[in-house]
Amino acid sequence: MLTNDAAKGQVQKQFGKNAEKYVTSPGHAKGEDLDLLVASSQASPNMQVLDIATGGGHVACALAPLVQQVTALDLTEEMLQVAEGFIREKGHQNVKFVPGDAEHLPFNDDVFDIVTCRIAAHHFPDVPSFLSEAYRVTKPGGRLLLIDNVAPERDEYDQFYNEVEKRRDPSHVRAWRKSEWIRMIEIAEYQVGTMISFEKSFIFEDWCKRAGLPEADGRELEASMLCAPSVIKKFFRFEEVLPGKLESFGGESVLIQASKAR
Repeated sequence: MLTNDAAKGQVQKQFGKNAEKYVTSPGHAKGEDLDLLVASSQASPNMQVLDIATGGGHVACALAPLVQQVTALDLTEEMLQVAEGFIREKGHQNVKFVPGDAEHLPFNDDVFDIVTCRIAAHHFPDVPSFLSEAYRVTKPGGRLLLIDNVAPERDEYDQFYNEVEKRRDPSHVRAWRKSEWIRMIEIAEYQVGTMISFEKSFIFEDWCKRAGLPEADGRELEASMLCAPSVIKKFFRFEEVLPGKLESFGGESVLIQASKAR
């Protein structure tokens, strides 16, 4: 088990060398989950937004036209640089870029009307600390909008999914179960409002390339996945174009909306 600092160093290494891929990745740049986050944000022109682990900056970019200011925070300087390039190219000047750790936010209490985090928390070594910090900086009456890939509730499916994600990307810490997310968010004192789930399809080759997985390791991972029991293959919606060739598999993500009491 890596220490928190070692895990964060792994995240910076992984995303630093692959930053551009996350700006252009279709699964990050667009999608039903992003559209719904924006539509349900209740954003208004006087609002302050914090986007934690902004990555390619897609949430920050989508909310920028709707609010007063967005603060885009990321642990990895290279990610902030490509996010800034992407967002400035879109013409948005009301986004500021702050290097920082999701578990130790460099902001005062009760600052933000909306706090967002999309497809990132599975890289955080200490999710309860992230949620506690997000809660601290959320204004009373403000909201948390969180999207992440989730693991199934059944133990063997959970283990399979997290193992393949870790083999593909060593900076992956854990995709949590929906039940675990609700518990952690409520322990952080947010009030959970709604949870909406989305089916995801991972195109195997693109999924490996985006993480910079070497070709030989990708073939080894593919062979290992194709040796999984039939119940695993069925549950994760394996699609094989040819024997021994994995085209895609399925997963799930959720959008959770929670609020801080006034």
